Amino acid sequence: MINYFKDFILNVFLIYSPLAFYPYIIKFQNNSKLYRLMISIVFAVAIVFTMSFPVNLYNLIYDFRSIPLLVGSLYGGIYVSAFLYATVLVCRFVMGSPNNLEYALAFVPTMICIAVFLKRYKQYDIYKKIITAILMGAFIKIVTFTIYLLLIHNIDLLLLNRSETLKVYILQGAVTALVVFLIEFLQNYHHMQEKAVLSDKIKIVSEMAASVAHEIRNPLTSVRGFIQLMGAQGLEQEKKLFYQKISLEELERAQMIITDYLAIAKPEPEKIEKINLHDEVQYVVHVLQTFANYHEVQINVLLQENSMFMLGDRNKLRQSLINIGKNAIEAMSADGGVLSISLSKQKKDLVLTITDTGIGMTQEQISRLGTPYFSTKEKGTGLGTMVSFSLLRAMKGNINVASEVGRGTIFEISFPSNMTE
Repeated sequence: MINYFKDFILNVFLIYSPLAFYPYIIKFQNNSKLYRLMISIVFAVAIVFTMSFPVNLYNLIYDFRSIPLLVGSLYGGIYVSAFLYATVLVCRFVMGSPNNLEYALAFVPTMICIAVFLKRYKQYDIYKKIITAILMGAFIKIVTFTIYLLLIHNIDLLLLNRSETLKVYILQGAVTALVVFLIEFLQNYHHMQEKAVLSDKIKIVSEMAASVAHEIRNPLTSVRGFIQLMGAQGLEQEKKLFYQKISLEELERAQMIITDYLAIAKPEPEKIEKINLHDEVQYVVHVLQTFANYHEVQINVLLQENSMFMLGDRNKLRQSLINIGKNAIEAMSADGGVLSISLSKQKKDLVLTITDTGIGMTQEQISRLGTPYFSTKEKGTGLGTMVSFSLLRAMKGNINVASEVGRGTIFEISFPSNMTE
């Protein structure tokens, strides 16, 4: 009895060992031919394993070949089912078992039964699948043995030791239920992963779209403000031309932003040029002025020298600084505040400092600043700040942030100086 029990445990192990590859097989479900091929191989191996280590119980050979035969057929389809039935017959012939023709004839009713249930089985929920698999597994074993013993005129063996035979069927049903449950669990887990990946992709696309809208809105807001100023009565021609020039430049910057986002999948080399940071800061201040006035924010500017040269991309530098400046303005309270922008030279670096009197940030918020999808604004995506930080760092800019809740934030951006004119 101990050897009998050990043989059954070995059979169970041999059934589950090929199923270890099933998580990899699921990934090929979209390729039906490859999926069926892999299902056929895995369950055929399980059949060969179980048939190679049978249990002899009172002159009857028991094994769990019907489990991989049934489960592989139900999850692989009619072609896999035919292949697995052929595997059983070939394996039996190679092993030198007697009465192969009679055994093949005994298989015919069970093949028909599985073929009938294939389409229905896929529509069942997991509980119906388990119950159906248990009943069909018992049906295959009972019908096959009955017909086979009738054909070889030895039906009396079927009625011997009915209690032991019943135990075999119960154990087979339990193993079948567990196999079906594991396969369903792995399939559901795989589908959940696919849905999660798809959901993440949709989220990234939607948030990227929001980031593009945010970046485009900045120059468009500036253009709108300057167009309104151009409509003022008695405006000097010189100022009108100046406002027109900035508006056109901002529209061009919007076009550049769109180009940058479209080129994310295939980045192009940045346009590196020598630029005067002093002039660029003045330009950014002019662009931010209208937005600051709308929010009742005063801008204070302190520039030490007229010539402070650095290497970088002019449009991307403007995009980054305007985005940081607008975020600083939006961080002010409804009663307004003060935005201070200073530019100085410290040793070999050009240091740009942007200070606001806004709501401030905690240390935890500072540590996450510039990471994807983090924003201190209620409807912010964080992608605008992330893009700005990335562009500044690409120009060898070093960014330090200091903040205190309720008192404001200081952005210190330093660039290597290029003094050659």
